[in-house]
Formats: sequence, structure tokens, C-alpha cells
Amino acid sequence: MDKRELETRLKALQKAAAEKESSSTLITILETLKSEVVPTEELLRTTKAGVLVSKQKTNPNKDVARLAAEIVSKWKKAVTAEQEAKKRKMNGSGSSPLKATSPAAANEVTKFTGDVSKRRWEVEKVDTKRTGIPTRDACIGLLYNGLAYMSNEPSVHIIIKAMEVEAAAFASFKGETPEYKAKLRSLFQNLKNVSNRELGPRVMSGEIPAAQFVVMTHEELKSAERRKIDEKLEEENMKKAQVPMAEKSISDALRCGKCGQKKVSYTQAQTRSADEPMTTFCECTVCGNRWKFS
Repeated sequence: MDKRELETRLKALQKAAAEKESSSTLITILETLKSEVVPTEELLRTTKAGVLVSKQKTNPNKDVARLAAEIVSKWKKAVTAEQEAKKRKMNGSGSSPLKATSPAAANEVTKFTGDVSKRRWEVEKVDTKRTGIPTRDACIGLLYNGLAYMSNEPSVHIIIKAMEVEAAAFASFKGETPEYKAKLRSLFQNLKNVSNRELGPRVMSGEIPAAQFVVMTHEELKSAERRKIDEKLEEENMKKAQVPMAEKSISDALRCGKCGQKKVSYTQAQTRSADEPMTTFCECTVCGNRWKFS
């Protein structure tokens, strides 16, 4: 994590604390800082990261306070090791190159090397009990399994992202509502869709932010390839539907938006996928105006 991204995460931490957001949001941000920040004396000094995180040691939530204390302790040890290494170098008594370990190497997280098609939090023994609420913790596990499918991302990165997405859904749908549960099940199914392998990596990389991911429609969640196929199908069906007919039905329930007359002929056709509503093609018999609606 570079300086700019660290500053962004710290601002998010300050905002969440100031607005008294749920403890799960704070924990998600702190988990990210703990796993992804490679602390150096200069980085911590210029961003004041240690000071900002240390403030959460007095948070009323014990899990938040404990995690903040762990991060501060970890960063202090890393900076101390860095300072000692500099002193040894200045004194000409540095350790053997084979034993030297940089802060980056010490904090490196290895990628998953097993069967990516069978990844599950249960198998990898990942702790999904992050909120203390059974339903929410179960949703975090569900999202973990979806994000981990066919991915070699480290477990720690996936659980952090799963927590972030769940917290965003919890906030967006105002708690453990039926909509919240249905949406997370839908997201899991889309993440596991073999024809939409680009979705998971886009979420993990941050290209699709968690707050956007949890409100995306069925159409927006589709892969680019699936959208092209649907667009082609719609175009073909529209052409078929617009073939001239010997006689059309006339309706007095439809009004022409151009001339205002109610002498409108219409036809209906399935121009999209089967689960989408039919499209109605209208033509005013007075002025010839044409339009369609679903």
C-alpha cells in the first residue's frame, strides 16, 4: 500500500469514527491497514498513521480497541527493526545478506496455491465470526466463498474484502432485512458464475467499490460478453417483431404522444431474455408515429 492509498484509508477511518459507523466498518479498515501496510519510519511520520490508529485503542468496542493496539505494536516493532538495521549499516556490522529481511519481505502475504475451484472458508479455516451477529457472519462466509472461487488471492485479502462488502450491504439495506439477505445471495451466485469470471477480480482490485457492488442491478452485474449476446438477441428479436402484419390490433387504451389520438395499433414480442417483460410496438393510425415500451 503506497502513501496515497494509506492516506485514503486513514481518512475513511477518521470519517467512520467521527460519524459513529458500525464497529464492523472500523474493523474492516483496520484489518486492511494491518495486513497491507508495510510500515517505515518515514511513511508513518508523514501520514501520522500511528497517531490516528492509536486513537482507536480507546474505542468502546473491545474488538476495535484490540485490533488498533495490535497494529500500533506491530508498526513499532517494524520501525524499531528498521532503525536498528540502519545503525548496523552505519557501524559496518550488518547481518549476512542471507539473513537480512526487509520490512516488505517480513510483511509479504503469499498467494493461495491449492485448488482454486474448491476454495471455501471452512476448508481454509478462516475466521468469519467478525460481527458477533450469526446472520451477518454467515453472509461474510458466503461472500468469502464467492470471492475466493477461482482466485489465488491470499485468504487475508479475501476475508477483508468480504467484510467490506457485507458492511456496505448492511448499511445500504438498513440492517438484516430480507432485501439485504437476498442481495448477498444474488452477489454470491454472480461471483460463482463460470461465465462471469471477470467480476470477482474487479471487486477484489477495487475497480468495483464495495458500496457500488452491493447496489448493482442484474444487468450491471453481467459480464461484457453476456451483455453483447443479449444485445444481439434483442436486436434480432426486434427485427422479427417489426415484420409487417396483415392486420394489427387497435387499442383505444393507448394514446399517441404526438397527436393525442387513441387510435393506436400494436404488436407484442419477446425481444430480450425469457425472464424479461415483453416489448410492445405501437403505431398511431392517424399520424403514423411509432414507439415502443416494455
